[in-house]
Amino acid sequence: MILHVSFNNLVGQFPSDLPPHHLQVLRIAVNNLTGTVPDSLANITTLKVISFAFNHIKGNIPSEFADLSGLEYLQASGNQLAGRFPQAILNLSTLIDLTLAFNGLSGEVPPNLCTSLPNLQNLLLDGNFFLGHIPSSFADASNLKTIDFMDNNFTGLVPTTFGKLAKLSYLNLEKNQLQAHSREDWEFLDSLCNCTELNLFAMSFNRLSGHVPSSLGNLSDQLQSLYLAENQLSGDFPSGIANLHNLIVVSLAGNRFTGVVPEWVGTLNKLQKFSLHTNYFTGTIPSSLSNLSQLVGLYLFSNQFTGHMPPSFGNFPMLQDLVISNNNLHGRIPMKIFRIPTIFGIDLSFNNLDGQLPAKQLVHLVVSSNKLSGDIPNNLGDCESLEYIGLDLNVFSGTIPTSLGNITGLKVLNFSTNNLIGSIPASLGNLQLLEELDLSFNHLHGEVPTKGIFKNATAVRIDGNQGLCGGTSELHILACSFMPSKSSRQKKSLELKVVIPIASMVSLAMVIYGLLLRRGKQKRKSISLPSFATKFPKVSFNDLARATQGFSTSSFIGGGRYSSVYQGKLVGAENEVAVKVFNLETRGAQKSFIAECNVLRNVRHRNLVRILTVCSSIDSEGNDSIALVYEFMP
Repeated sequence: MILHVSFNNLVGQFPSDLPPHHLQVLRIAVNNLTGTVPDSLANITTLKVISFAFNHIKGNIPSEFADLSGLEYLQASGNQLAGRFPQAILNLSTLIDLTLAFNGLSGEVPPNLCTSLPNLQNLLLDGNFFLGHIPSSFADASNLKTIDFMDNNFTGLVPTTFGKLAKLSYLNLEKNQLQAHSREDWEFLDSLCNCTELNLFAMSFNRLSGHVPSSLGNLSDQLQSLYLAENQLSGDFPSGIANLHNLIVVSLAGNRFTGVVPEWVGTLNKLQKFSLHTNYFTGTIPSSLSNLSQLVGLYLFSNQFTGHMPPSFGNFPMLQDLVISNNNLHGRIPMKIFRIPTIFGIDLSFNNLDGQLPAKQLVHLVVSSNKLSGDIPNNLGDCESLEYIGLDLNVFSGTIPTSLGNITGLKVLNFSTNNLIGSIPASLGNLQLLEELDLSFNHLHGEVPTKGIFKNATAVRIDGNQGLCGGTSELHILACSFMPSKSSRQKKSLELKVVIPIASMVSLAMVIYGLLLRRGKQKRKSISLPSFATKFPKVSFNDLARATQGFSTSSFIGGGRYSSVYQGKLVGAENEVAVKVFNLETRGAQKSFIAECNVLRNVRHRNLVRILTVCSSIDSEGNDSIALVYEFMP
């Protein structure tokens, strides 16, 4: 009898009332079952297969399971089992497949595990909390094909008894604390040369150190995947890899390898993924890599490569991901790499590359911190699959293409620290998936859009652009002065002709009033007034913009309906000032300015901050602007 209900949405407790006779196969994997494994299951002595992987089962394997003398498959991965290694399992000598991966099991694995289970072919204990030494009894389970102990806390040396498993094809010991320092510690590598069917060997994220022995080249010629990343390996590029012509994946990343990458790597013609990043490789990048016609991912970032990018890199027919950031490359980017039909991710950031940037159907385009120049390609907006664009820290010029608003899947856009001019395209506000926008430190001007991402001040960076205005109040940017009609301009001009003399009269009155207080009431026959230009310095809009760092958000200290106030320091002045800029496009702003002038003319108090000067000028867009400059009070 077979009960197979895996891959459903079943809920409730692990079933405990199953038929006690004739059931041979129980498969309830990949559901939402809870509870514990019922000990009554051991009453079904005919069971050969029990699979309840990827549910929410807690507890441990009941001791009663020792009575299941005919059990061949026990698959319990992806649950919440806890405690020590289930001792009942050691009685199941008929087991072929034991998978306890991705649980919360802990403690040491019994040293006689393989002695007790001589028929094992697949042993998966990965993703638990097992510790101590890996058992050396593997020779007693000579049929083992798959061993996965990844992501545990195993320590000590790798057992040489692995080499007695002639049928071993998959050995994954990644993410443990296994060691190898001396030549004797590496003897396990010599023993693995006897595993003639080995297809995958993974030792990444351990504590291997020193040079990789040349015996690496004696591993099975069937080896397709070699993972030695994130250890403390050093020396030159491992020479033994040259003999492993069937390799599909090679990962040596995150070590301390030095020297050049040899040209013979181009003979590994089945290679699909090549990771050498985060090492100390020097010299030029081998042009022979372009011979790898099946290469999909090439990761060379964070090394010390010099010279040019090989022009032949544009010949990759299947490359999808190219990452060579954080090196010392210079010269132009080979334009052909952007024409690779399968390419979707390019990261060449933090080099010394120059030239212009073409466009291509990409998902990730990162060329930050180079010397790239020219305009941002308008047809970049045709790359509808782009999710990440990083062109920051270059010398791009021109305007931001409005066509970028067509990239509906865009999540990150960074154009900061370039020489871009013009306004921010309103079309960027249509990008509903955009999470980060950085346009800071350019020469942008005009009104900031208010739709989409521009509503979220924490997701937008536009500081360092002195000509920007408007936007939402959360951005704390100077409001824009709209371009009025001719009649409106004449009206505003007439109003300013009234406003400016009033402001001057206010300032002059303050001077007179102060002198009168100092010298007494009508006791002097004559008063010598200082020059207005001397007492109240003339300042322009540019002076105020420079004093407040372009009216940046960091300088903003308050505001209201008609005006915004910024803290700053005028060139040549000793003390800081508060600059109150009136928003002339807001109805009533000019009346507010006049009212404030009247207040300043009629009110005196020792606790009121002193006005220093008034500014009537033209802003960076040619619009009228008025501002009052006060002493700054912390």
